[in-house]
Parts: sequence; structure tokens; C-alpha cells
Amino acid sequence: MTAEHLARAWDEAAAGYDAYYVPRFAPWVSAAVHALPAVLPEGPVVVPCCGTFPELDELGARLPGREIVGLDLSAGMAARARRRAAGNPLVRVVEGDASELEPASAAAVVSVFGLQQLPEPDAALRSWAGALRPGGVLSVVYWPHSTEPGGPFTVLSEVLRERVPAGDRSWEGRLVPALEDVVLERDEPLSFPMTHPDADTFFTAHTRSGPMRPLADARGEEFIAALRAEFLRRSPAGEWRHRPAARHIVARA
Repeated sequence: MTAEHLARAWDEAAAGYDAYYVPRFAPWVSAAVHALPAVLPEGPVVVPCCGTFPELDELGARLPGREIVGLDLSAGMAARARRRAAGNPLVRVVEGDASELEPASAAAVVSVFGLQQLPEPDAALRSWAGALRPGGVLSVVYWPHSTEPGGPFTVLSEVLRERVPAGDRSWEGRLVPALEDVVLERDEPLSFPMTHPDADTFFTAHTRSGPMRPLADARGEEFIAALRAEFLRRSPAGEWRHRPAARHIVARA
């Protein structure tokens, strides 16, 4: 899947992502931001894969007076991020590839649920760590291969694996080695409760406004309809509560 295809899919998903996922992901965003110390070296806080920039308000409150730079490949996401940042002269939103940052350019790098979307997550993490100035801090939250037993993410992954060849997840084992030039301070699960009105609402959000939007665009309506039917067959009725576990990495230069 090309970068252009990915960007276009996220352009189309931006409004739905903001409405459905941003409120549900808020606890993870807060944890990532609050892992930053109050004292940092000079320079901006960089947020690669910023999406619609849900980190912005908490970053501004935690680090008043600090320049904040968001970076995202999707023009649609970047447009919504700029609207969120409107009127704040300390904030810039840049449309571009978040996989590689300028070395020694940032006081901190914060990213929530963007790393696993990149083509080479381990290489991106190495670049993000390399972007830190001495004393700078990296705080990254990402979804690992396994998030929980029996939750909607897991059920959908199982249904999907039966129809689409599994992607290479070997990058997960290369993340910590990619941080060889910084001090790893934290590598731990980060779990919060999440609620969906029902399985169908979750599936619709995930395929129209979430990480499966590029696949849905590529495979078409017939494929998604079959996927939906099997997912709903395996899912509980009514409101679906679960507690997925992301992974939180914190490192210091």
C-alpha cells in the first residue's frame, strides 16, 4: 500500500476518527503527556503521527510556553489539527512523513497510536529517539500485536487473519534495540477501559474512521460486508466493554 493511498484513506477517515476514537483514546494520550517531566531542554515538543492533535491541549497545559510541532502524512488529519491549534502562536502543524525526524532537534517526542501504522516502526522509533536533544524525553504509546483476550480488537484481528495474510510483526521485537542510544526508563502495558455501543458500531468506526480504512478502500464493499457478518457472528450483543492494553515506552537522551 503506497503512502499516497494511506494518506488519502486517513484524509477520508479524519472526521470520524476525531468523533469516535479521540474521546476513547483520551486516557492513553493523558498518560503519554504526563510522562514528560516539567523540566526539559530547550526546543520544541514534536508529535509525529499527530492525527487531529488530541495531545495538544494537555501538552500546552503541562508545558506552558513551549513550542509544539505536530506532523502527519494525511492532509485531512493535518487540517483538523490546525483547526484545533487555531490562535495558538506556539503551535505548528506540518504535513509530511512522520517516520524520520531531524536529529537533535526536539526537547521531547510524544506519539500515541501512530507508531504501529508506519511502514517500519522500529526505524521510526530510532529516528524519534535520535531527534532528542541531551536530556530530552521520548514518550510513545502504541498498540502491540496482542491487546487483550476476547475484546473487539482481538475478535476482529482473528476474523481478518482468516481472510488476509498476516502482516510482519517482527518489528515489535526490534523496538527496544532501536533505543540503544538513549536510556530506556519505561516499557510497560498501559490499560484503560473502553466502551462501544455495540459490535456493529465498533466495526463501522474501525473500517470507516479507524486503522482498517485503507484496507476497506482497497478491498471494497463486498469484502467488508463479509468481514462484518463474521465479526458480528462472533461478537456479544449490546454494549461492549473491554480493557485493551497498549504499550508505553519512555526513554531519555
